[in-house]
Amino acid sequence: MLFGLDGVEIGLIIVFLCLFGGILSGFPVAFAIGGAGIISFAIIAALDSGGLLIHQAIDTGSAEYAALLAEGLKPETISMFRYPDLPRMAEPVFVQGWEVALDRNVSFIVNRINERVLAGASIETLLAVLMFVLMGITLERSKIANDLLTTMARVFGPLPGGLAVSVVVVGAFLAASTGIVGATVVTMGLLSLPTMLKNNYSPELATGVIAASGTLGQIIPPSIVIVLLGTLAGDLYSAAQEARAQEVGCSDALTYLGEPAVVSVGTLFQAALLPGIMLALLYALYAFGYAVLNPSKAPAVELGAANGEPIRRSEALTWFLFAPIGLIVGLILLMQVNVIGSQNFQVDSFSDAGETASLRTNVSEQCQGAMIELHGEEAWTTALAEQEVIDAAGGVAQSVKLTEEELAAAIETKVAAAAPIGTGIAVGLLLISLMIVVARGVSPTANPVPLIVGVGGILLAMLVDTLLIAPTTSPGTTFLLLLAPLGLMLYGAKYAAGILGRNDLIRVVFPPLVLIVAVLGSILGGITNPTPAAALGAGGAIMLAAYRKLQDEGRSGRMVILTTFAIIIMILVGVNFDLRVNIEVVSFENTLAFIVAQAAYLFAMFGLFFACYVLWNYGVLSPVVRETAKVTSMVFTILIGSQLLNLVVISFGGEHYIQQFLKSFDSELQVFIIVMLVLFVLGFVLDFLEIIYIVIPIVGPVIYGGTMDPKWVTIMIAVNLQTSFLTPPFGFALFYLRGVAPKEVTTGHIYRGIIPFVLIQVMALGLLALFPSVVTILPNLIGN
Repeated sequence: MLFGLDGVEIGLIIVFLCLFGGILSGFPVAFAIGGAGIISFAIIAALDSGGLLIHQAIDTGSAEYAALLAEGLKPETISMFRYPDLPRMAEPVFVQGWEVALDRNVSFIVNRINERVLAGASIETLLAVLMFVLMGITLERSKIANDLLTTMARVFGPLPGGLAVSVVVVGAFLAASTGIVGATVVTMGLLSLPTMLKNNYSPELATGVIAASGTLGQIIPPSIVIVLLGTLAGDLYSAAQEARAQEVGCSDALTYLGEPAVVSVGTLFQAALLPGIMLALLYALYAFGYAVLNPSKAPAVELGAANGEPIRRSEALTWFLFAPIGLIVGLILLMQVNVIGSQNFQVDSFSDAGETASLRTNVSEQCQGAMIELHGEEAWTTALAEQEVIDAAGGVAQSVKLTEEELAAAIETKVAAAAPIGTGIAVGLLLISLMIVVARGVSPTANPVPLIVGVGGILLAMLVDTLLIAPTTSPGTTFLLLLAPLGLMLYGAKYAAGILGRNDLIRVVFPPLVLIVAVLGSILGGITNPTPAAALGAGGAIMLAAYRKLQDEGRSGRMVILTTFAIIIMILVGVNFDLRVNIEVVSFENTLAFIVAQAAYLFAMFGLFFACYVLWNYGVLSPVVRETAKVTSMVFTILIGSQLLNLVVISFGGEHYIQQFLKSFDSELQVFIIVMLVLFVLGFVLDFLEIIYIVIPIVGPVIYGGTMDPKWVTIMIAVNLQTSFLTPPFGFALFYLRGVAPKEVTTGHIYRGIIPFVLIQVMALGLLALFPSVVTILPNLIGN
């Protein structure tokens, strides 16, 4: 044995040294990974051919090994780590020779590139990376961060540490809209760092809060890390649970778990939202606490108000706090008493199929014992009782087609139970009400008559909906009945919009906020998956950037605004009308609605092309597309290179060796802690992409093959990976900030500044470990 180490251990060391050397060489990381795989394989093959790499494998022909099999143990559960006293036998790391391993690697890499990069099931989800990158770079080039930083500094500046808190708020905001760490850190470093230093802020606090806030885009959705990690975690969790089920004697994971072994990127977005917000709050609390304890190093700064009109505290509380909360609470209460609710009266033409038992009970004795151990005796007894009832009834009731009388009775029952006011109309009225209320608070001295007219339109709409509109009323008739109230509401809303537009805070925050709500709302609400939502975000970012550019050039942005209204009209018509024109009978109002929706669609497409032309004409679109292509190509090239490196590790038994080591521990929590510590240490020298595509596939089958919630596991990994941007010497956020920091800010300032924020991230991991419901509560609520 060379240096007293096992041949597989030496092989792993060679792979790591080659990877580390490739990264240090200055060669592009995307190509250095693949090159490290090729070079390390050549070195290992040469040493193996020379008889220098010897692997001490378990002697499967020994009596001791046969005795373990006789006790009922499966071969895959027997390892040298769990049973170190078993007889060993010396063998080369390439048992069949390096030529066979090379042949397999070449064939496998072609298959893997085809499955995971070009045409696999995950390629549609990976397309979201392209769209989110385009969205982020477009918004970054539209100078949205400039306005946000200036406005938030005015709002939070008078507080102790207010400038630092404003950086955290903007960082969280940009994380939810752009998610590009480099762009966010550079922008905030250029704009906020000089201002903070000028106002006597500690260089350590200033640089630390900028670097840490810039990395929030890696955890707050829509996060590229979550997209990449989620596609990988879904495959690993499914395969690991299938293997786990078969190890205990069950036919598949669905039988053993009682539910599908699935975790999607959309679900992970839901799970990541609260941890991301929690991390931003911890950053802000640290900045505020630091300023309270060290007022001279983070003083309050008055930069001017964001609103030109003075507002009394009582007016601010009334219109910005009490009235909005009252409206929202009122809507919720009315929904609870069924005054507001669904008016959908559609019923299925087939009866519901009977429910099966909560667990499958027709399983082998071995699987039964494993299921009882997993779910508990009570759950198994309940499933048996449910199955007995089903068997007594002759089996699971089949779905049958309803008769005309049964269908009419079902519709009548649903209509009778419907709420007087529809949920869609109520939400629309709430949004207009909030708009009017906030406008009154922004300008208490403005003429209130148009706002009162708008409120009158809202009340009239509620009255019309209650008295004249039934669940069976057609969408066209509903529109005509609401036409007069709608006109009054739009009159008040237009006046309110003019008032709101004069407030810097609302004018700056509202457009990107709408984009964030549209993208995240469609994903978190389960309306669509991340890829179409990312496309929506990219299109919205292009229009927002075009509008901003037109405003900067003194030109009208009316076309972009009209395009936005066209999209809203298209969505509203599509939701409320039946636009199927290829059926036998199409009503006049549905035909008219189809024409309106088609016209809105064509106008929206023209508006989007117009926005692209504006950006191209002013030299914005070309660099955005080039940068998007560059970033996306880097991600996918790293994906390909990491597949090659993984195959090298698999070929000489490195992956199996590591997994056997991790499986030798009895506590899966202990295994997870070890993995998290390894990921944290690797974050000092590797980027998150290398860790996701090189390390996670190796340890994934172990950490995803236990009882821990896959959502919690994935989010813990994502928060851990976020530290890789802040930990020296290779933290990318530190490089970005060093490149734009003034000369008086030293590298030592930056390194000392990020230490508290790295500790905060470690503390956040501890909080998520103690309170895992922070991760799981939102997916559970939305799922239910």
